[in-house]
Amino acid sequence: MEFKESKYNYDNVIEVRDQSEVSSRRFMAGVFSWMFVALGVSAVTVYLFLNMGLLSLIVGPTGFTPFGYFALFSPLAFSLVMQFGYNRISYPVLVLLFVAYATLIGISLSLIFLIYTSASILGVFITASVTFGIMGIAGYTTQMDLTKFGSIMYILFIGIFVASLANFFMHSEQMGYIISYIGIAVFTGLTAYYMQMLKRIGAGIEYGDASSKKLALMGALTLYITLINLFFMILRLFGRRR
Repeated sequence: MEFKESKYNYDNVIEVRDQSEVSSRRFMAGVFSWMFVALGVSAVTVYLFLNMGLLSLIVGPTGFTPFGYFALFSPLAFSLVMQFGYNRISYPVLVLLFVAYATLIGISLSLIFLIYTSASILGVFITASVTFGIMGIAGYTTQMDLTKFGSIMYILFIGIFVASLANFFMHSEQMGYIISYIGIAVFTGLTAYYMQMLKRIGAGIEYGDASSKKLALMGALTLYITLINLFFMILRLFGRRR
């Protein structure tokens, strides 16, 4: 019986695998670049509102101003427009919406400095970032398929969003704590799921074309939203109030 050497096919498999890994790494580099842009825009916005006396635009003597309500609730509209319309929206417009979203989040974040101490906010952000990083690495490196797990986490996320929206008007402290505990678990799990999802997206596209640029931007938006929500959940439980 004659055995033929299959080195050619094996080399092709290795080459395809290497190319997909390179494409995935480039894609993830683009994702995190945009994520850091969003964090930077939000940080600058917080600094400007805190140091230029702009908080009065958000909160007045009787509560939130019309602009304050806009800053709190409009990010949802921006994110929905980006997520459901990114195929029809041009890349420059998508970038503009992304920066606007990060700016509005920064305006909302400036309010927490009226409630919590600066040291507490910094400590919680570091905690959230470390947790995000650990789970991100776990999601990127694991061989386990997290698709079903991610679907469950996403359903729980919808429930948390609805409950949080209701509690915004109910002002139930107990419900707030329950939402926060569940939210920490959900956003921690979603971090791993999204990282694996983005890794697979990056491995299956040709990095550098118009489509991949949009996908990288949307991936950054997804991770940015996850990190900010994780930060808020931890802050609500462990933040030190003024």
